[in-house]
Amino acid sequence: MRFSDKRNFRRWFIIVSSLIIVSLIVWNTVAFFQRIKEEERVKMDIWASAQVYLDQVDTDTGLDLHLKILNSNSSIPTILVDENGKIKDAMNIPEGIMANEERLQEYLQSLKGTNKPIEMDLGEGRVNQVYYGDSPMLTKLKYYPLALILIIILFIAVIYFFYRTTKSSEQNKLWAGMAKETAHQIGTPLSSLIGWTEILKVEKVNPAYITEIEKDVDRLQTITERFSKIGSAPTLEPEDIVEKTRNSFDYLKARSSKLINFKLNLPEEKIPVNMNAQLYSWTIENLVKNAIDAMKGKGDLEIKLKQDSKNVYILVSDTGKGIPRSKFKQIFEPGFTTKKRGWGLGLSLSKRIIEKYHQGRIRVLKSEINKGSTIEILLQKAKTAA
Repeated sequence: MRFSDKRNFRRWFIIVSSLIIVSLIVWNTVAFFQRIKEEERVKMDIWASAQVYLDQVDTDTGLDLHLKILNSNSSIPTILVDENGKIKDAMNIPEGIMANEERLQEYLQSLKGTNKPIEMDLGEGRVNQVYYGDSPMLTKLKYYPLALILIIILFIAVIYFFYRTTKSSEQNKLWAGMAKETAHQIGTPLSSLIGWTEILKVEKVNPAYITEIEKDVDRLQTITERFSKIGSAPTLEPEDIVEKTRNSFDYLKARSSKLINFKLNLPEEKIPVNMNAQLYSWTIENLVKNAIDAMKGKGDLEIKLKQDSKNVYILVSDTGKGIPRSKFKQIFEPGFTTKKRGWGLGLSLSKRIIEKYHQGRIRVLKSEINKGSTIEILLQKAKTAA
């Protein structure tokens, strides 16, 4: 058995054992509750029999035992009702209820729903009813299983949260390690490509070819730096978000289908934002690529930038298939994808970049099925010196 299998086995063994133990406690508590309830029923039967005896005898001789039985009921709320439905006697009832006839009648109705009444046959067609409730101890015990069930639910929730957190942490470490290894593997041939580019310059190859090669080499360097930053806190510096958005837009437009109608709507003035330019461009790239996929390579795509006194808003809109409202949050979860091919990491990575690294917000602002969607990014403006 592998180490991970052993760890999972131990984890589930502890969970199942704990649930079995708590379940046994609940079961025994319920059984104990029923037993006490039956004993109180027997106690009230004896009390009613003593009451019948007292009502039928004409002498005070030999009544000590019966009086002791009647006086022994010091905790069970009891109301004695005659054959006409009138209250003859009541005991162990709160004083505030005893002093108010209307409240006493309401309390009687509640007792009728608690336990089956005990009949007192006094002869000559006179049948009184004894209505009783649960003693304070039994009442407390009645809610004990509920408290245990709540504890079980809380226990399961804590275990589930711990399990999800542990699993997520392991996955994050795995993805971070793979990303850094990818960056390392790309770095070696990339260095070689840079060297070959310099040789091509010496060989007087067409400069236009070299320029295009250098663009792709620069792009590979950007990708390498992006992957190398995964799992590490990036450095944020004041950057003009208008310029960075325009650069990302120009790059993506030049390398996308001509069937996509790109539109850019940016303010004229500079807007400083504390950001990591490479990770921000990666986010814009992910959003644009998802928008193009949603439009199946044909449609209108707009990047718009708005601002207020504290924040800047980047809106990426498309005319694609739209997103159901029920999936507005789900699309940002790792592994979620509607494509036949794909890992479902683009939007979850974008969410991590914006919300964890840049302390911003990303969400689906609006979407209509078969009409399009708008994703909104919110970032705080950099504070400028007075």
